[in-house]
Amino acid sequence: MAKLKDQNINQDALSKASYSLFDFTRKEKPFLIVILVLVSIAGIITPYTYAAMWFGFALAAYSAIANDSIQTIGTFIASNQNRKWYWLWLFMGLIFVGTVTYSWLTYNGDVSYERLQVPGLEVAPTNFVFLQLAAPIVLLVMTRLRMPVSTTFLLLNVFTYKAGTIVSVMQKSFLGYLLAFFIAIIVWFTLEKFVKTYLKGQAKPYWYVLQWITSGTLWAVWIMQDAANIAVFLPRQLNVWEFVAYAGFVFIGLGFLFYLKGDRIQGIVTEKTKVTDVRAATIVDFVYAIILFYFKIMSNVPMSTTWVFIGLLGGRELSIALAKSRKLKKRRARLVRAYRLARKDIVRAMIGLIVSLILALIINEGVRKEMIDLIF
Repeated sequence: MAKLKDQNINQDALSKASYSLFDFTRKEKPFLIVILVLVSIAGIITPYTYAAMWFGFALAAYSAIANDSIQTIGTFIASNQNRKWYWLWLFMGLIFVGTVTYSWLTYNGDVSYERLQVPGLEVAPTNFVFLQLAAPIVLLVMTRLRMPVSTTFLLLNVFTYKAGTIVSVMQKSFLGYLLAFFIAIIVWFTLEKFVKTYLKGQAKPYWYVLQWITSGTLWAVWIMQDAANIAVFLPRQLNVWEFVAYAGFVFIGLGFLFYLKGDRIQGIVTEKTKVTDVRAATIVDFVYAIILFYFKIMSNVPMSTTWVFIGLLGGRELSIALAKSRKLKKRRARLVRAYRLARKDIVRAMIGLIVSLILALIINEGVRKEMIDLIF
């Protein structure tokens, strides 16, 4: 009897899973068709290096910014929902153009602020394999599933031919997570009395000015860190027309992203405590910009800004839970919520890291040899 009951439970679970999968494919049918078309194009275009280069760049540009938008322009979108999308787009779009133009002029055609000059990434690809073009498609799918994936890991690792470079990027990224997590706890716990006293009622107009300044600064610093993720498909020094194509495509893609109000990945931001308040968003952006700028001047090794961001939000949620709840029962409930939010973000980011490592091992023979030598 017990055996029959277990069988019925298993059958019910299987039928629910089947229904969920069917429901997902039905709801996401247009998106899945687009993915199939992109995969087909990637398979056809792979042998043609120049075409594959620009196809991969186009996919990487949109998928990277769409996924990483939660870090930089996510709070900006969330706290400016009552403003026209095209004003937000023009503001951030022009900052992007100005930031990459400075790098292009200063570093002899390099738009990555020399992030692609580190050993293992300094050589532009002369040919492509299918999985390199598939990496940004995988990122598109993960973004659709609202997963805060590290674009640095997923896009750079498939081009890195040195395992040591991958390890360096991971070390810097994990250090960024820990630093952001503990800084967030200290900052928000210290500011809790200030928040209770002054961040009540309607925000004063000057908060919007401050938020636009801090968001613009954060966006510029993020570009200095993560432009490498987009430019990794391209030559390390771009000529004038290549630069125009690079900057122009990203500028237009940003407009589409603002029109969609950040798309589904925006939910990672809006589920956090009071982040739609312009004052809270300003503080988040300010602290995040300082941390990213510190790591920018620390070294030229690329890092995952996603890990820094989820560390910042995780520490912030924990600090708010500790400071807000005086009663033990409420504090416990808030701590559980903060822990679950932080765990969910880490698990999703870890999935992206694992996928990127698998792709790097499959694609790059040099990485495989180094890993085998390291293990044995």
